[in-house]
Amino acid sequence: MSHDTLSNTMTASEAILVVTNLPDQDSATQLADYLVNARLAACVNILAPCTSVYRWQGKVETANEIPLLIKTCRTQYAALQQAIVQQHPYELPEILCVPISTGLPAYLAWLNEETTA
Repeated sequence: MSHDTLSNTMTASEAILVVTNLPDQDSATQLADYLVNARLAACVNILAPCTSVYRWQGKVETANEIPLLIKTCRTQYAALQQAIVQQHPYELPEILCVPISTGLPAYLAWLNEETTA
């Protein structure tokens, strides 16, 4: 079977990428493990530390953070958002949802399979 054709593919419009940042490697790993084990995400990429510059409560802040790229489907978004909010150490975590317009059909099918109980 070819990677570009599967009969049971998820459409790209159902696939989403959720981005968040954690303050350290341990909290990033814990959240990623939880999301994948709970089938709220098919895959979570834990990226290299970055420096974030942002305004918070009227003051410009700088912090080292660990970005997460979370691949999931739109039907899991509400539960995923709730899990991030509950487990995130920040008062106001960054949670951004980006629709996936196109993707390898076999990968999208896998994503769907892994986020369906």
